[in-house]
Amino acid sequence: MDKHVQIIGSERKILPNARRASEANLNDEISVLVIVRRHSKDKDSSAILNDCQFSKIHYTHEMFEKNFFIHPDDLKILEDFADEYGLKINETISSSGIVSLTGSIENLSRAFQVEMADYEHPHFHYRGRNGYVHIPQKLSHIIHAVLGLDNRPQTKAHFRLMQNGDIRMRKNGQPSSFTPLEIAKLYNFPQDIDCSEQCIGIIELGGGYLKDDIDQYFSRLGVPAPEIVDIEVDGAKNSPTGDANGPDGEVALDIEIAAAVAPNAKIAVYFAPNSDAGFLKAITTAIHDKVNKPSVISISWGAPEKSWTKQAMDAMNKAFKDAAALGITILCASGDNGSSDGVDDGTVHVDFPASSPFVIGCGGTRLEGINGSIAREIVWNEVNNGSTGGGFSSYFMSPEWQKNLQNSQEEIQNERRGVPDVAGNADPLTGYKILVGGQEYVFGGTSAVAPLYAGLVANLNQQLGRPIGFITPFFYQMTSSNNSFRDITDGNNDTVGNGSYAATVGWDPCTGLGSIDGLKLLNALSAYFSSNLIVQ
Repeated sequence: MDKHVQIIGSERKILPNARRASEANLNDEISVLVIVRRHSKDKDSSAILNDCQFSKIHYTHEMFEKNFFIHPDDLKILEDFADEYGLKINETISSSGIVSLTGSIENLSRAFQVEMADYEHPHFHYRGRNGYVHIPQKLSHIIHAVLGLDNRPQTKAHFRLMQNGDIRMRKNGQPSSFTPLEIAKLYNFPQDIDCSEQCIGIIELGGGYLKDDIDQYFSRLGVPAPEIVDIEVDGAKNSPTGDANGPDGEVALDIEIAAAVAPNAKIAVYFAPNSDAGFLKAITTAIHDKVNKPSVISISWGAPEKSWTKQAMDAMNKAFKDAAALGITILCASGDNGSSDGVDDGTVHVDFPASSPFVIGCGGTRLEGINGSIAREIVWNEVNNGSTGGGFSSYFMSPEWQKNLQNSQEEIQNERRGVPDVAGNADPLTGYKILVGGQEYVFGGTSAVAPLYAGLVANLNQQLGRPIGFITPFFYQMTSSNNSFRDITDGNNDTVGNGSYAATVGWDPCTGLGSIDGLKLLNALSAYFSSNLIVQ
């Protein structure tokens, strides 16, 4: 057999507080995702894929599939590899560069030279590995990543449930919580737009929703209940338990906010296992969904960059790049644990996938509104109930469109990707009224911001008659005359105790460029598209 070599960036470590419970059952069959290089039929066609700037030109799904694919020669080599180790190729998704391999743990362990075991963590059990994944040297230029050998829970949902003892009142005596429609009005979203031509994709890595909740919620709002399509990925499905403080709370939050601010939009929910392989498969399924064709995707799940393998982040970032080429906007919650992102090591961290340069990172504010107007908006930082994530990536370099920020932060000078890009109401004390399990709760967290702005993007796409696509660079190109952001200059998200980070004039690593004024952004985009030749 050929010499095996390490896949750079594939190293895994056993989770803290986990103990080895037993050897993995060598006869158990599992599936893994192999991320394979793609070829381009026409090299000139890759220009859009390599351009990280805001583009008016997007691939159709059909064009993309014709131009980016796994070469038959590479697939034949992979088939020979699978045969050699007693594995089976059960799915090939050429446009995504994904090959799914199934086999026994014994054969997969031999093929990739890993040792798998069952581990017990205080909160869950998982199949894990320690060290690197290895592949035959002849495949080193073909295989970029292997995901799914380790199935530990990869992410957490970024929502916060307001506790009963936390209820506060506005100065005028009204409750501090809002419906999504009230938030949309405060942020000056376009009103009364029928988004029936739009589809919003939502990624869910656990939980589910009850149709009765959806019908009742939208009946109370006076908004048509959305058409919801469930897409089951790798065996995961809509599995509600009625627990508002668990994944069900996330699912209800995402659907109810997005559908409320984008009336009549179809909601496509991609249910997938909470693992790095499951997360990637959900994203690629949504991006390349030729049936539902979501033009915007909301992601409210994430984890500190430190907890990801580099191979997984690279694979997901490439998928987000595909979305940009296809004209699909991706919004990701930046996390609810402030500048530490929940890592207890005394230093600062940011959340992935919000740190990807091909998504809109969504931070959080505390929004106070009186009589339909914004009275005050500051950085969300409730010491005992969360704080907006934000900071600088330790992995991604600063994209071109973020390099000219007028900010004295040392990390900007060192050209690191800054997070978030924008922000919106996320404090549970000024949160969103959401129905879960037949009961109304008030939710906050940056999980609420991603679907809120996903609904806005659906509105913009409908009004403009075209997808806005990868809009993040456009945000940073705006001048004072067409600035569509409410700058947040008060507060900080310091959860480490070293003074990082504080809001300031312009972009900052707490609330990014600020909260979005929907109509101003619509006007800016309308002017941009009308003054330039549009090619689709």
